Amino acid sequence: MYRARLFAVRHARAFEWLYARLETVIVALDPLFARIGYDRIERPVAAVERVTKGLLFDCRMCGQCILSSTGMSCPMNCPKQLRNGPCGGVRPGGYCEVKPEMRCVWVLAWEGAARMKDGGRINDVQPPVDRGLEGSSSWLRVSREKAARLRESSDARRTAIAHAFADARAHEPATAPLAPEPPSAVRSGGGR
Repeated sequence: MYRARLFAVRHARAFEWLYARLETVIVALDPLFARIGYDRIERPVAAVERVTKGLLFDCRMCGQCILSSTGMSCPMNCPKQLRNGPCGGVRPGGYCEVKPEMRCVWVLAWEGAARMKDGGRINDVQPPVDRGLEGSSSWLRVSREKAARLRESSDARRTAIAHAFADARAHEPATAPLAPEPPSAVRSGGGR
């Protein structure tokens, strides 16, 4: 598993690209998932996520995945499970003080983030882990939240256009008088 984690960090840019495509697909499937019921698809999707992310990232299924913010290095692999940077015990060469044979997940996170297109997100402060979400699918949760935001922004745009149109109709006449055609628009002789 440790070798897979190192591989994921070395190829963080490719995994970032792959995750963006997966998220697009899951967001697009939101109407279907909503019709089926998110509660009904949670277990099978979480099982697929557990196997996939377990093999690639040694995932602990915290339910609040931040791999895209941490250079594809899972902070839950830290013996102290620190979510916002390394502890003060990082050994020379970037090794962990608790597991000296393992490189610090945060040293790996910085290396992976440097390879990613959106590597600046490593500076974002992460909230503490909500233990109530352990074992749940972060793919579904994040995609459902994104789909809801997209629906809200789409509804807001439609409402804004409807309100703007109503205001415009109140200030303008329903029909405009015809203006006379300018002489240059009227041609005699039928053509070029």
